Amino acid sequence: MLEGNPMDWNSKISSAAGAVVVLAASLTSTAMASPDPVEALTPAKASDFYDAARPSDAKVALGRALFFDKVLSGNRNISCATCHHPDRASSDGLSLPLGEGAVGLGPKRRAGTTVPVFGRVPRNSQALFNLGATEFAFMFHDGRVAEDPHDNWGNRFWTPAREQLPPGLDSVLAAQAMFPVLSRVEMVGHKGENEIANAVASDRLGEAWKLLTDRLRAIPAYVEMFRAAYPAMDGPGDLSFVHAANAIAAFEATAFRATGSPFDQFLESRDPSVMGEPAIRGMELFYGDAGCGSCHSGRFQTDHDFHAIAMPQIGPGKADGSDQSYWKATGFKRRLEDRGRYRVTFRLEDMYKFSTPSLRNVEITGPWGHAGAYATLEGVIRHHLDPISGLESYSIGQAVLPSVDLVIEETGEGASLHYDPVNPARLADYRKRDGWVQTSPPLRRAIADANELAPRNLTDTEVTDLIEFLKALTDPNSRDMRHLVPASVPSGLPVGD
Repeated sequence: MLEGNPMDWNSKISSAAGAVVVLAASLTSTAMASPDPVEALTPAKASDFYDAARPSDAKVALGRALFFDKVLSGNRNISCATCHHPDRASSDGLSLPLGEGAVGLGPKRRAGTTVPVFGRVPRNSQALFNLGATEFAFMFHDGRVAEDPHDNWGNRFWTPAREQLPPGLDSVLAAQAMFPVLSRVEMVGHKGENEIANAVASDRLGEAWKLLTDRLRAIPAYVEMFRAAYPAMDGPGDLSFVHAANAIAAFEATAFRATGSPFDQFLESRDPSVMGEPAIRGMELFYGDAGCGSCHSGRFQTDHDFHAIAMPQIGPGKADGSDQSYWKATGFKRRLEDRGRYRVTFRLEDMYKFSTPSLRNVEITGPWGHAGAYATLEGVIRHHLDPISGLESYSIGQAVLPSVDLVIEETGEGASLHYDPVNPARLADYRKRDGWVQTSPPLRRAIADANELAPRNLTDTEVTDLIEFLKALTDPNSRDMRHLVPASVPSGLPVGD
């Protein structure tokens, strides 16, 4: 995604929306004798979501079509759903996504088989569950898209686009939808491939959004869908990409609302039998001795804050820092660190911090971690129990990383950029970036030094109970969402891979 200029967000935004619930009181069930730490929690209700969880059917239908339509990508070959597919629980099942130029869906996706790609997307594709709840005020792993209570840019949000972001967006979720279509590695492609990529490369973001809008205006079926979703619109000339983003957000908020888990049923009834004894024991650990609830608080198990927990860094990173060891060893001009929240706020105390993810449907949304380092729930739980040991002993074999066989290298000559496939003889050096940070003691030490999570001791049985509680956060309706995938989209482009 695009990144912003240095700015002190913490001086502008005091905290994420939504209160962190104080966990207290006592459990009355015979299933647990210790105090009930979730008594203050209440089930999510419609009023907790934008549009009272009922945006117009026409708006949702439009958003659904746009979500699955590859017309929104620079080269018309990738859609939002590619990395956030219903078949993969609104993510993609990979540690790090393969965007522009790759083919296939989920773990079967492959990059660089016939068309060169830029490589892996630097961060794990986040699941979309419950992001239509108004308490979610930050988007992305580093929170770089956020509600701005001071309205510094006149568009309600702090984003990498700053003043270029147009007004009229319904929510921070809609603001988020403005950005994947501008990402070179995700959806837009590189300069010279298409006019949208050219506009983005020159930081003409408004022009890029307009060019995408022009594509939609040229499709009669979309014009009719926009008119149905926005009755006040006089004609195609009133259509903007803001309307598209608002519709995509309406679809995401509706389609991926997940508030029917056994845990929700427990909050409603206070009957432990709806979760079962192992999950109840796991819940007691989660909000008690295991300490998970200190960060994963509230009804959606997130404090909407940012924390450094020594999570392993794999993949290309965000080109942060000054370390040039990979460059010197391989000749590829790339720095591989990802300093998380720091690259948004430029505050040292935010170094290597990432957002606390909601744990709703966590059982089905792996791999886990900002770089998808862990492909099993047990693996990521054990990392939390001893982050430093987890970092030091981590093996990249725990990740899900399909091979990249034909990749673009960006080089410069004067004021010109060149995009050429990497010589096959150099692919082995290129692939070293996947694990470079983990195999570099200085880079690994920097991540460890920022860790704020103390180790805790749990038995194997207690870890199993924790996993059972996490499974109780899964809404059964989220296990099969094939009904969300349309048979076709207005552009006529294929919906599948």
